[in-house]
Amino acid sequence: MNPSKAKTHAVVGPTLDDFYSAQATLAGVAQETPVELSRYLSEVLGQRVSMKCENLQRTGSYKIRGAYNRMSKLTPEERAKGVVAASAGNHAQGVAFAARELGIKATIFTPVGVALPKLQATRAYGAEVVLSGHNIIEPLKKAQEFAESTGAIRIPPFDHPDVIAGQGTVGLEILAQVPDVATVIVPIGGGGLMAGVSSAIKQKAAEEGKEIRVIGVQAENAAAYPPSLKAGHPVEVTVGSTICDGIAVQKPGTLNFDIIEEMVDEVVTVSDDDTARAILVLLERAKMVVEPAGAVGVAAILAGKIKATGPTVVILSGGNIDPMIMERVISRGMAGAGRYMKMRIPLPDRPGQLAETSKIVADQNANVVEVLHTRHGTGLQISQVELELHIETRGPEHAEQVLQALRDHGYEPRVDF
Repeated sequence: MNPSKAKTHAVVGPTLDDFYSAQATLAGVAQETPVELSRYLSEVLGQRVSMKCENLQRTGSYKIRGAYNRMSKLTPEERAKGVVAASAGNHAQGVAFAARELGIKATIFTPVGVALPKLQATRAYGAEVVLSGHNIIEPLKKAQEFAESTGAIRIPPFDHPDVIAGQGTVGLEILAQVPDVATVIVPIGGGGLMAGVSSAIKQKAAEEGKEIRVIGVQAENAAAYPPSLKAGHPVEVTVGSTICDGIAVQKPGTLNFDIIEEMVDEVVTVSDDDTARAILVLLERAKMVVEPAGAVGVAAILAGKIKATGPTVVILSGGNIDPMIMERVISRGMAGAGRYMKMRIPLPDRPGQLAETSKIVADQNANVVEVLHTRHGTGLQISQVELELHIETRGPEHAEQVLQALRDHGYEPRVDF
């Protein structure tokens, strides 16, 4: 690329030297996670797509980078006071691990409903975990009160220069591992990872006379950045129900927003169904276990939200998924991919109807996994029963083939999902 055509960006927050310093600090602590080529995603996008596997990082996510870099800069006096954080998951584990490595006492406030594997992991790293409230708001309040009463140093999840510098080391690794990268796709919650990655990449690219596009992805029910970027300042949004709890943040961090506004080319959103499908694709095609928040970049590719030019890297930001959530997500992902279908069929209340409908489904080589037969369905006539079938298919075309076969035999199946 002609260096004269490379865009310049005002440096807000950490400089390139800050990112290199963080990289040196993290040597031997955070792993340089692998980059894996995905032929499937490459076919979908029409560009070479590689995955930056932070789901394989120590503690299961990139969060260890920012937490350790921030805590390594504490003075001996500050370390003696301990650290405190509020988190529902990955930040808690990052802080707990970093505290153990640095010999600092850590107290973590977390919601009562935190996933059991994350709770156990945080305690296993030696942190004191205090359960409080049913969402992140109460733990944040308690952490602030604890810091004020004890003098413990608060370790924020994203809105701090040292945290951003630590997270930005992911960007430096991408540039070294994929020198010809043209597009980088990054999950966004509060913006710590995106601020760090985008700033490190854009500064390094400008130094080399290159242009690299950086695209952010948010869960559509927790998307504070699109309205914030439109308004020109951080905007608080109401977070709806989403499986992407790791990026469900009401308001962008102030410093994060300033960096992202300057450095990021585009922010797109994805639905929970898109994300569930992405988790399933990553399991089947890449043999990768990725949590919902970490899979939104892949979800954006599969949903056609990304227009990339040249070699592309998508960051898998975390792999700490609750097995119970995984079970639900896989079922939802299969439904979204047309491979799992629940249908309701009104039937005449006479012998043989269940056997006949089951034979029709079997003749189409679909697998029935669950059956419910009831006389109490909504809208049924007194002479009718309702059959609820849960079936596995090979995809949308096969699912429609099953439905059409039932219609051809005079039935009226209704699909629930």
